[in-house]
Amino acid sequence: MSSSRAIGPEPCPPFIVRREPRRELAGMVVDVVGYRENGRALAGQVEMATLVVPLIVSFGAPFNIALGRQPLPSETYGSFTSGLFAGHVVIDSSGGAECVQIDFTPAGACRFFGLPMNELAGRMVTLDDLGDREVAALRQKLWDEQDWGKRLDLAEAFVLERLRRSAPGDPAVLWAFEQIVAARGNLSIARLADRLEWSRKHLASRFQTRLGLPPKAIARMIRFHNAVDTARTEAGADWAEIAAACGYADQAHLTRDFVEFSGTTPQRWRVAA
Repeated sequence: MSSSRAIGPEPCPPFIVRREPRRELAGMVVDVVGYRENGRALAGQVEMATLVVPLIVSFGAPFNIALGRQPLPSETYGSFTSGLFAGHVVIDSSGGAECVQIDFTPAGACRFFGLPMNELAGRMVTLDDLGDREVAALRQKLWDEQDWGKRLDLAEAFVLERLRRSAPGDPAVLWAFEQIVAARGNLSIARLADRLEWSRKHLASRFQTRLGLPPKAIARMIRFHNAVDTARTEAGADWAEIAAACGYADQAHLTRDFVEFSGTTPQRWRVAA
């Protein structure tokens, strides 16, 4: 039997335009991106656990998204945000998605949304459910504008103005977060609490309110990304060496975190990378 193939042009890769955030947004915004699919759908696209809080403003078909598993057909999201999640995310699309995406740091997200970040953590929240009139107005302006450069200009200016009016972050929590980042996730949370003269329970509560997750979960995510970066730069290293270098108790410990945060094993990830 002869093989069959589709007749007609193959779907094109997605159109992506990226804007490096202006200097005033340093430490608050990681990326500003325009994205348009040209018929090429996503199927089981896995995004690793990340310390980024996205705001997606959609002009096209919605995405199907689920946290930690394959999405159901009913789990569709157009314009939405989602707080920190200590796990991987799975995304499908129809090939007709089009959106602007603003990626906030945890500190930037807290200031921008002006909410306790545990209200957004581990959840998909549509802009309608968010009930933010200013963000809803931004969505309309971006919808009306067809030029991608001007769309990103509008989004960036909106974020900058809103952050200028926002309340400052919690300096103690930001300092503690920076300590965890500097240590690549390998430091004692108990000692961190002692340095602040707080209990571990109080430290966890402040972190969840300001950043969305407790410090132990954030430290695990940072350590995981350190392991991924090490694997990319040291291709010849085996996983036991990477586990030891990145502060894991053993290779099995690394594998458990890898599966939770990326949806696959280290070996399968390396083959696919």
